[in-house]
Amino acid sequence: MIISTTIRLRAAALLSGLALALAGCFMSPGKFTSELALTGPDSFTFRYDGEIFFFGLSKLAQMGVAAEEAFTPSECFSDETFEPRECTKEELDAQRAEWDAGAPERAAKAKKDAEAMKAIMGGIDPSDPKAAEQLVKLLERQKGWSRVVHKGDGLFEVSYAVSGTTGHDFMFPMIEGFAPVNPFVQMFLRDGSQARINAPGFAIQNGDNPIGGMAGGMGALAGLAAMGAAEGSDTPAVPSGPVLEGTFTIRTGPGMRILANNTDEGPEAAPGGGEVLRWSISQGTTQAPTALIATAR
Repeated sequence: MIISTTIRLRAAALLSGLALALAGCFMSPGKFTSELALTGPDSFTFRYDGEIFFFGLSKLAQMGVAAEEAFTPSECFSDETFEPRECTKEELDAQRAEWDAGAPERAAKAKKDAEAMKAIMGGIDPSDPKAAEQLVKLLERQKGWSRVVHKGDGLFEVSYAVSGTTGHDFMFPMIEGFAPVNPFVQMFLRDGSQARINAPGFAIQNGDNPIGGMAGGMGALAGLAAMGAAEGSDTPAVPSGPVLEGTFTIRTGPGMRILANNTDEGPEAAPGGGEVLRWSISQGTTQAPTALIATAR
């Protein structure tokens, strides 16, 4: 059927686009709780407990690569009405010949992309069956990662906690050898004893977060897959991505001032002094949590 052919073509196009995005080795939080506490003018603690999804190790990535490798004929149109029509055998043969002629170029590109992905992932090859195991070992040897468990399909359950001084900026996650992409939480120190805290990874629709576009692509793929199933087409089932759901908390110590924030309720008084900011994060969160703190009077 023409409708089913259109569905397959659109799904293949979306998968190819996602494959390009996956070259950035994007990570995304899933279900989590996280807290950043400014324990003193010059100290902080941070923790993250929950899920981290590595798109490059997921079935979605495999589907994206397969979509780039598979031959998918283009639609043919009527010269008179410009309506879609079934392609003739000669037209399909010509398309296939053109596809075959481009095989060497595609193979070279695939090799280059694979090497780039491996470099981004600290030498880990995502196509290696032991890639997830290697990533677990890499994280476990870094300070702060007390628990790392691969749950399958690129989803990891982690517990991370670290304490440090505010003599430098801070970002999570930071993985040895990995490109510093998709920060979940950032803390930038300013002159005048101020700290700007942003959490771009905790807003799936945030324009500064590439995961927003990724999630939109997955949603479109899921819709096309559902349409294909209704039409009886052979459109493959699309794996689901992570569900963004959690809480992010910022705690300040006594004597500190919250200069700006974008919570719904504003700061709450904390037992023993200081204040607390809380954000509830979901699939519909459109603004990344942010706050400006004066760490000393």
